[in-house]
Amino acid sequence: MLRSLSLALALFAAVPAFAAPAAVLPGLADVADVAANDVLNVRAKPDAKSEIVTTLAPNAKGVEVLGFDPTGKWAKVSISESTGWASGRFLRLRKDLWPADGVPASLICSGTEPFWSLRRTPAGMEFSSPDSPVQRLELRKVMARGIDGDATRGLIAGNSEGRVTAVIQPEICSDGMSDRSFGLSATLILDGSAKSAQMLSGCCSVVPR
Repeated sequence: MLRSLSLALALFAAVPAFAAPAAVLPGLADVADVAANDVLNVRAKPDAKSEIVTTLAPNAKGVEVLGFDPTGKWAKVSISESTGWASGRFLRLRKDLWPADGVPASLICSGTEPFWSLRRTPAGMEFSSPDSPVQRLELRKVMARGIDGDATRGLIAGNSEGRVTAVIQPEICSDGMSDRSFGLSATLILDGSAKSAQMLSGCCSVVPR
């Protein structure tokens, strides 16, 4: 069962020295200032003595940053099927991922029980589920709360067969099927003429796929 976990406020509130003051999280970062023959360690806890769970190449790009520890020195990163902590000193957050009145071009949300996915495309949005073919949707409206650095978004997308209304919020989210954490939760309402309205919940990522 999908479970969404509330994130400690400090995780998103702490803004490290290497990030822009209005950095919107989750975000994408590139590894920097790591020697070509070295790696950036990702640890189980925000502690230099903590267990190493994986590593990042010195030229790694597009690492998903979910938040920071209260000191702002450690970044919580999501990599493949795992999550850990990397030194923020060696990460450079991208500043242009979140449009002020839009969503990242790489946004993809998904859920289980039932399985479904909603992704951003150059033409709008696409929704799919096991009992439904891929539905191409027009992105009709994106709403933000107007708070600097806030990733909360409301979306309305649809086609001639129905509509998807989604609320995306920044909080640590788990799909219940892996050790990976996500930085966004999503609640969807589907309604159309072909079937009764349905509410779905899931998690979102901004990593390009």
